[in-house]
Amino acid sequence: MALEHRQVGPVHAVQYALRVLESVDSHRHGVSAEQLAREVGVPLGYLTQLLAMLRRERYLGFLPGGGYVLGESMVLLGSTNRDMALAEKLRTILMELRDEVGAAVYFSRYDDGEVRIIDFADGPHAPKVNEWVDFRSAAHASAVGKCLLSQLDHRGRLEHLSRHRPARFTSRTEVDDRVLLTKLERQPSSVPTLDLQEYAVGTVCAAIPVTIGKTVACLALSMPYAKAHRLRPAVDTLHERAAPVLLSMSI
Repeated sequence: MALEHRQVGPVHAVQYALRVLESVDSHRHGVSAEQLAREVGVPLGYLTQLLAMLRRERYLGFLPGGGYVLGESMVLLGSTNRDMALAEKLRTILMELRDEVGAAVYFSRYDDGEVRIIDFADGPHAPKVNEWVDFRSAAHASAVGKCLLSQLDHRGRLEHLSRHRPARFTSRTEVDDRVLLTKLERQPSSVPTLDLQEYAVGTVCAAIPVTIGKTVACLALSMPYAKAHRLRPAVDTLHERAAPVLLSMSI
């Protein structure tokens, strides 16, 4: 599951998921996985994994007599209370991710020229980052900020850095505009953006883009430096589970 998910990628997984949901919606009395595979045009093996994710997130239900139908999440996200349903869905996903990776998890967006933490999930064994400097002023040093800025064009990055001048928070903080812009320009979308004690001593963070259309967003996690050896597997899990977040943004 993990390997194939990374090969297909969260965005492509969402594109397939949307096609599956559209196909299921056209079958009011349920449809089999075999029929869906033919209609959507994906191998049954991959479709089975996709269907499992859609059922887990309650986008699909399964009839007692056999066959997939639209689930509770699809109904709620299609209702007049979509914003509330989306917020609740996001909170549930973040809490599940927190428990799975054993770290605080965040969903962030770049809105109106600012870095905004939309929601997060932390806990006694997954402490969130101490926001000792406003995240809006620390994009150059945080994994969240760098991930969001890397999704902007060159002009957008320059404009942001002109309003929020890079300041040194730790000995690892990069404050040179040219170096920062070069790193942001070369940041591959498939590679997590890291903050290795650049924002705060004793904390490491990683972020991955979860963007469809014009929305610039990311999923991120943070953990104490003493647990830094767990960062890579935690990021892999974050990447694998990004599809539900993207999907909720797309419906």
